[in-house]
Amino acid sequence: MALIAPSMLSANFLQLERDIEMINTSDADWFHLDVMDGRFVPNISFGLPVIAAMKKVAKKTLDVHLMIVEPEKYFEDFAKVGADILSVHYEACIHLHRSLQAIKALGMKAGVAINPHTPVTVLEDIIQDIDVVCMMSVNPGFGGQKFIPKTLKKITALKALIQAQGANTLIEIDGGVTVENAPAILQAGADILVAGNTVFSSAQPQATIRQLKQMGQ
Repeated sequence: MALIAPSMLSANFLQLERDIEMINTSDADWFHLDVMDGRFVPNISFGLPVIAAMKKVAKKTLDVHLMIVEPEKYFEDFAKVGADILSVHYEACIHLHRSLQAIKALGMKAGVAINPHTPVTVLEDIIQDIDVVCMMSVNPGFGGQKFIPKTLKKITALKALIQAQGANTLIEIDGGVTVENAPAILQAGADILVAGNTVFSSAQPQATIRQLKQMGQ
């Protein structure tokens, strides 16, 4: 069964508690939190104080996606504010294996995010250490972008890699996920759908989440 992780980057920040409660009572499984530093990606989002505040209200898994340089400096801080899953970018980590071990040692699940241009083969030697691969299906930095079609082939290739090595890694697709393309994404082998604009621009966001959830059953 697919997991649904609404991206809070698309939430109404003036009504953040209301939107969190909406997710709490929906069929969604995780909260997806994009942390951007204006350096690794050309945008700045939210950081530790906002996540700490969200943790007080959120009743589901906090899936934190670090789009920042030198992420290893902040692992302890994100653990303290309540991150359950912490994903770092392959492109931002010189010592990826060390970073994954450090994240797990702090009690969090460890994820690796890869940009659209990064081939899945770079994860061959480390896939068994990864809990979640967050595959970017848009260029990271901004919500509301269109899904890159070539991602479907990458999902299939990554699924084959995971199965060949007997790993338990989950595949998360982040960017441009819609009600229309979700079936193809799931059929390719995805386990988790990150949906931001699709959920929060919907007139009935909980119904949209339910629709996405039912596709993955």
